[in-house]
Amino acid sequence: MIITKMSMPRRTVLRGIGATLALPLLDAMVPALFPTARTAANPARRLGVVYVPNGIAMEYWTPESEGAGFELTPILQPMEAFRDQMLVVSGLRAFWTPAHAGASTTFLTGAAGVAGETSPVADISIDQVVAKEFGQHTQLGSLELAIDSRANAGQCSGNHSCVYTNTISWRSRTTPLPMENNPRAVFERLFGDSASTDPAARLARVQRDRSIIDSVNEKVADLKRTVGPRDRVKIDEYLEGIRDVERRIQKVEEQNTVELPLVEQPEGIPATFEEHVKLMFDLQLLAYQTDLTRVSTFMMGREVSSRTYPEIGVLDAHHPLSHHEYDPVKIATMAKINVYHATLFAGFLQKLRETADGDGSLLDHMVLVYGCGMSDSNAHSPVNVPVLVLGGGSGQLKGGRHLKYAGDPPLANLMVTLLDKLGMPLDRLGNSSGPLAIDTLSEV
Repeated sequence: MIITKMSMPRRTVLRGIGATLALPLLDAMVPALFPTARTAANPARRLGVVYVPNGIAMEYWTPESEGAGFELTPILQPMEAFRDQMLVVSGLRAFWTPAHAGASTTFLTGAAGVAGETSPVADISIDQVVAKEFGQHTQLGSLELAIDSRANAGQCSGNHSCVYTNTISWRSRTTPLPMENNPRAVFERLFGDSASTDPAARLARVQRDRSIIDSVNEKVADLKRTVGPRDRVKIDEYLEGIRDVERRIQKVEEQNTVELPLVEQPEGIPATFEEHVKLMFDLQLLAYQTDLTRVSTFMMGREVSSRTYPEIGVLDAHHPLSHHEYDPVKIATMAKINVYHATLFAGFLQKLRETADGDGSLLDHMVLVYGCGMSDSNAHSPVNVPVLVLGGGSGQLKGGRHLKYAGDPPLANLMVTLLDKLGMPLDRLGNSSGPLAIDTLSEV
């Protein structure tokens, strides 16, 4: 037998001057002897979590009808294009004492945290359960990202340590993981770091050094001569994505050298919420595309966040607004924030759908969880928490439905169910009592 098809190792990287560049999955990486090895039935599976703070305006979130015929409410409307890969999950309960800290802590762990403790305690979160398995095949086990900076110390919510509101990811019962909110730091974690973390040194390096792509330019040219036309197009699209992220981060850092009054943003963080969110989503996209990691968590806001949103006409601080005392005008204003968050998330979904991955797209091969650990924010309610599950789950998820559960089953039951869909069944996570039936309407 004569094998003419080139086979490139899956973990191929390009090395240049002070840079190492991972590659996306190319056709040339499929073993020549096994042309069907990479199929939609057997792709790399991935888990992503996006957390939004301060509860949801539930009147604008929950569909009235159940099953496949559910209507898209105002907050869900931005995700209309992804209805076929979306599950709206209602009726689940997050068990925690009435405080914002419990909402974020229990979301992925099923454990509420303990008020007044000097050493925070929760449980391992679903992302870290998955990272322990998937991380055996990637350079990074997981990414933990956020928009808000961390509160350094003290109590942030209901006599709970700020640790509980700073993260949704826990490596173990006693090990919360820090969330990174600086796009430059995330980029360097993915594609290489300098010896110094001093902001002045970083800026000098940005101004002095060439782009990471320029540093491997000759290697890229050599590679493109050895692969097929589809791979050449894929390489060009991927490199343009990296260039765009580099360009935006560098622009932010150049602008941050200008002295501005009343600006407390750390170096490398965009001045606008929207650009910051989009950068963090694009960094996750690059990480998935290169298979540097298959697991990420992202907090679009920290609980008790008092951010304002002048870009959408909301000048009220988010946290005080969430205590709306059931004023319809305030609830509608809060819903505008919820719609804005969903719109930014939908942009990420679109990019995942447009990014080829094996015989499908990244979205086809992902399990994405979107929501928060609190429903009625005025009452700090843990009942009927707002949760979406999106993506194809590598053929394991059937979307296009609103599933409403009776009896207040724990939110952690959904996490146990998703672990099973990801190929790693677990008997218990936090306060879970068993898996949920999510595959057929008749079981719900």
